[in-house]
Amino acid sequence: MKKAVAILIPYIEEAKLRLSNAKPAAKVLMATVKGDVHDIGKNIVGVVLACNNYEVIDLGVMVPAQKILEAAKSHNVDVIGLSGLITPSLDEMVHIAKEMEREGFTIPLLIGGATTSKIHTAVKIAQNYSGDVIHVLDASRSVPVVSNLVSDSGKEEFSKSIKEEYQQMREAHSRRQKAKTLLSLEDSRANKKQVSFTQKEITKPVLHGVTELVNYDLSEIRKYIDWTPFFITWQLTGKYPAILEDTVFGEEAKKLLNDANALLDDIIKHKSLKANAVFGLFPARSNGDDIEVYSDQSCHSQIATFHTLRQQSEKREGQPNKALADFIAPIESGTIDYIGAFAVTTGIGIEELEQKFEAQHDDYNKIMVKALADRLAEAFTELLHKCVRKDFWGYSVSEELSNEELIKELYQGIRPAPGYPAQPDHTEKLTLFSLLDVQKRIGIDLTESLAMYPTASVCGIYFAHPEAAYFRVGEVSEEQVSDYARRKGFTKEEMEYWLSPILAYK
Repeated sequence: MKKAVAILIPYIEEAKLRLSNAKPAAKVLMATVKGDVHDIGKNIVGVVLACNNYEVIDLGVMVPAQKILEAAKSHNVDVIGLSGLITPSLDEMVHIAKEMEREGFTIPLLIGGATTSKIHTAVKIAQNYSGDVIHVLDASRSVPVVSNLVSDSGKEEFSKSIKEEYQQMREAHSRRQKAKTLLSLEDSRANKKQVSFTQKEITKPVLHGVTELVNYDLSEIRKYIDWTPFFITWQLTGKYPAILEDTVFGEEAKKLLNDANALLDDIIKHKSLKANAVFGLFPARSNGDDIEVYSDQSCHSQIATFHTLRQQSEKREGQPNKALADFIAPIESGTIDYIGAFAVTTGIGIEELEQKFEAQHDDYNKIMVKALADRLAEAFTELLHKCVRKDFWGYSVSEELSNEELIKELYQGIRPAPGYPAQPDHTEKLTLFSLLDVQKRIGIDLTESLAMYPTASVCGIYFAHPEAAYFRVGEVSEEQVSDYARRKGFTKEEMEYWLSPILAYK
């Protein structure tokens, strides 16, 4: 449809000139905020709005606040839409809302992206701007929301209902915050997870140090794709492969999968995307809530420290307050344990493909290639973890799991990523990237907000202990943030910026 519209635009513009009283379509300015490079969802929203006769001005990714506001003024837009994936983007959205208020804007502000939510929008963003601030869950909601916001007849009632809803959410949130009980840091540590570290639980890696895997075979990576999130990207809800037979989405899901595989065939044939990985396996020991990483078995040369955060919510009897450090043998035990780290990308070459499709006005395949690159990155991560478990580390040499079982994580060990629930701190990427020399070895860069570029990239830490499991740190106290900042060599204010979504006291 977008390609057809591109052909018709000259005729549409000519018709507009003939109709002097024709009312121009509403203008929507969209941008992925400063430091963030993720834009699949934003691009889908842009296509949906454009196909519904809205004029979309897309500023792209990593757009600073001032550029957004200047463009909004110069284009005289009716709505601003902000997108972001990583948690620092949430603070950037707050900053933009404050700037809009300071500069006297009155136009609506739409908030979207994977880490955004209605409650965060209501509590953190909307209070900083007197205009309309609305969280948009997905592209399917964008048209009715924008339509209501620019409607001459329904705007006032719609705006009033949103503001009342968000006010109720803020009040309910405030009541919940007051009712919460956090343990002191000392009590949380006293209730740490008790884990056994014997020869049975610890396996010495077969391969030590850092290893690169460059230009890995995409046809092999392809076998490990989890297609369910791919369909979610396109807002087709349902698990793969059952979604292919769904009475509502099945027919479109089949078409989408066929198109995806056809494009993937072409990418593999022409080697349009490049897959690179780097991983390292090292001796390690925990020291309190931190994990010390060593160059060799002597543990004399410490080459890195991973810092971890501990749960502080009050637990029921018998339930521990976990930190990732609990899964590594403590330094006082005298036991040598091991840890791994990795980074993968399947996004090298994606810009050229995007430019090709953009030149053809082919937004469908431009979005498709990004969605496929993301799926390949996750598949490569799954494949690499399997190789680590079975071969490079070798603690699960007899493992034989199907792809479905791998997706369900029916294996020993975890690979938590910085910025995610078990370690919400994105700055741990700095340690990981330095330890593995990621940028130099495989070409992944970090933005100022520590988003990875190319976007089709994944990084994380390997834990092998049989009891290692994912968990959510949840909210933390001012006491823990201060202690954590001290251990990392940050100021408290710097750490509050990176941990803002989980601060219990702000």
